[in-house]
Amino acid sequence: MKIVIAPDSFKDSLSAQGVAEAIALGLADVWPAAQLIKCPMADGGEGTLESILAACDGELRRTNVRGPLGVAVKAAWGWLPQSHTAIIEMAEASGLQLVPVDQRDACISSTFGIGELIRAALDIGAQRVILAIGGSATNDGGAGAMQALGVKLFDAQDAELQPGGLALEHLSRIDLSDIDPRLANVRFDIAADVDNPLCGPHGASAIFGPQKGASPDQVQQLDHALGHFADHCAQALNKDVRDERGSGAAGGLGFAAKAFLGAQFTAGVDVVAELVGLADAVKNADLVITGEGRFDAQTLRGKTPFGVARIAKQHGVPVIVIAGTLGDGYQQMYEHGVDAAFALPSGPTSLAQACAEAPRLLRARAGDIARVWRLVSRKA
Repeated sequence: MKIVIAPDSFKDSLSAQGVAEAIALGLADVWPAAQLIKCPMADGGEGTLESILAACDGELRRTNVRGPLGVAVKAAWGWLPQSHTAIIEMAEASGLQLVPVDQRDACISSTFGIGELIRAALDIGAQRVILAIGGSATNDGGAGAMQALGVKLFDAQDAELQPGGLALEHLSRIDLSDIDPRLANVRFDIAADVDNPLCGPHGASAIFGPQKGASPDQVQQLDHALGHFADHCAQALNKDVRDERGSGAAGGLGFAAKAFLGAQFTAGVDVVAELVGLADAVKNADLVITGEGRFDAQTLRGKTPFGVARIAKQHGVPVIVIAGTLGDGYQQMYEHGVDAAFALPSGPTSLAQACAEAPRLLRARAGDIARVWRLVSRKA
């Protein structure tokens, strides 16, 4: 019996590695001789860095950078020396978790720190940079990151713009003369779990601005400012990527990465799957178990279970999901490679209690699944 365990993290509870280990314990309780292959996964959000480094035996590095509101933070990032690849996780330098709830301000938060991490990667010879851009506190269209890399943004009085998305409404001129020349020789990949455009009703400001502190009026102002930024970028770069998939990811960092760095947008789960060798692990497996904290219709947008199920089905391997909770529309995933889904709690449980008891619950649920699978296999 060969079983591949490829879950995402359970937010506020366990890392993907911790989830995989708990599931493995439950399976081993029933199948002590089974071959259990743990492939911790992620989809471009928090935990992507950890999953990749764990699977690829990479190096964890830390660099002091400017946080989303200008306060210095020590941001972790990854280095894969054999392939000269840097893994930069948005949440480490410009993440929402870095800003207290009462201080979140989508109008002034900046991605400058992301640009500083890219510079640090260039300094050690990066040939490829993977930008995992989930969990951002920003809505500046990636302007801050580009400023850190040498792009200058001026207003009508020829003064450099202040940080943040709202300042972009005053943009009058873009100067590319000092952009870091090393960028031209680096491959950039965007690993994201959303595919929104930059502007409009499904854009960065409208969909994600409120959770970053934007009021309804500010959402409209930010959307207009990002559109104004995109207009100037189209003139300066002779291309317009605002409506492309993923341009609205991370408050528009996806847009800047595409426009200025020539980045390719890829579903985050596919990037992680490539690096951890998930497809090879799944070959000839009898079962794949994946999971995430909340399994619902949003999973179809490119979350970890969606990507894992797609790969498993290419090899004809059944897939079971273990989730913290099963939300509205999760049944839609049955049409996309998932064969069954189970929630952790067996009865009424508070979120705090479920998080605290996640290791035990995961082990128990995995054991239950193994027992049912064994029974069905005997009767087959």
